[in-house]
Amino acid sequence: MTGTGAPLLKVCGATSTADVALLAESGADLVGLWHGIPGGHAELSPPDAAALADATRAAGAEPVLVTFSGDVPALAAVLRLTGIRWVQLHAYQLPATVAALRAAVPDGLTVVKVLHIRSGTCLERPLLGAYERAGTDLFLLDALTDDGRVGSTGQVLDAADVLAAVEHTDRPFLLAGGLSEANRVDFDAVVAHPRYAGIDVDTAARDAGGRFTGRAIRGIARAWHTARHPRDEVA
Repeated sequence: MTGTGAPLLKVCGATSTADVALLAESGADLVGLWHGIPGGHAELSPPDAAALADATRAAGAEPVLVTFSGDVPALAAVLRLTGIRWVQLHAYQLPATVAALRAAVPDGLTVVKVLHIRSGTCLERPLLGAYERAGTDLFLLDALTDDGRVGSTGQVLDAADVLAAVEHTDRPFLLAGGLSEANRVDFDAVVAHPRYAGIDVDTAARDAGGRFTGRAIRGIARAWHTARHPRDEVA
């Protein structure tokens, strides 16, 4: 969390220094950099991730390595190369992977584990205690499509399903799943939860052509009252 105690805004999928600059100036606290997501539209090589991590920090935001990988030695190597201190395990990595990553990168690492909700059910519910004991710092709740597609789906979660899932953990949580400026009102009860830590967006931060737009990001930041949300319109 931030020094202000305000919730965080993470925007996922930056692929250039221009993306990073736009996200940071528009109010993103965390910038998601993809690595180990085969076929992902925003996949980065380790050197490119390192360059964008440097640019993110220089712009005043925090880089987050977002990955489907469970290869702990490879992930640890990328984290050391890039200097990234947040890692988001976005697929079905097991608690043992969290524990091994903690052992491989023992100092200053924040581990975010995604929980997948499909048809109202949190698929990782039986493993929540094990994830906590393994060293997960935050959970991120995201929607899983009926066909099993993970991440950046634009599919909106039901607030009641989110609240039901987080009652089984004592960790802070981030919210994802089709969030936008327009649907903030549907999540009043989630935002009021004492362990709510912020939101993660991708699709809603982009225009119809898939490009990030400052107007969309600023609108999301203001609507959700995130930590670095701009008070004044930026051209």
